[in-house]
Amino acid sequence: MIAAAIAFYVFATMAVIGGLNVIFQRNPVHSVLWLILTFFNAAGLFVILGAEFVAMILVVVYVGAVAVLFLFVVMMLDINITVIREGIHKYVWAGLLVGGVLLAELVTVFTSWVMFDDAASLSTAPTPDPNVITNTEALGNILYTDYVYLFQAAGIILLVAMIGSIVLTYRTRTGVRKQVIADQVARRPSDTLEMVKVESGKGLQ
Repeated sequence: MIAAAIAFYVFATMAVIGGLNVIFQRNPVHSVLWLILTFFNAAGLFVILGAEFVAMILVVVYVGAVAVLFLFVVMMLDINITVIREGIHKYVWAGLLVGGVLLAELVTVFTSWVMFDDAASLSTAPTPDPNVITNTEALGNILYTDYVYLFQAAGIILLVAMIGSIVLTYRTRTGVRKQVIADQVARRPSDTLEMVKVESGKGLQ
């Protein structure tokens, strides 16, 4: 128990530090790197809770895909921080107002939170015995038996969204020049080059 408590405080402290650095870092690339560190520490907290599947998903999906995508986008955009901060004084009051409203909502939620008497029993009722079946296996059994149709429906929705984004991106539009790879590969030297014989001492007119 002592080792688990120490690990919890270490992971929690590093997650809080990483989250604060995501906000206060001046360089966007550094913010993304701190975000990756925060994801790793959050995954460590899930491991302590016994949710190893959620921890692995957090590392594979968020660290391996989302955070890396953020990093590539930030590096490709070449964001000019000076230009962004030029009009910060115009919107500081709006930001403080929105932040104050969110803070009031969080305080209201946490101060008025009431746990039902049967909440503990209801939350532990569907939990299987970890000595008999692992969390990943139990989640797979529920996902592919009780909720298999909902799982397939979610996959179809994502497939339709992906196809729709591709169709919208590659639709034919007038006045837009597009790169045709087949025409570039099939291009011959005679289509773009012209051999001109120049007499000595005259040059091109």
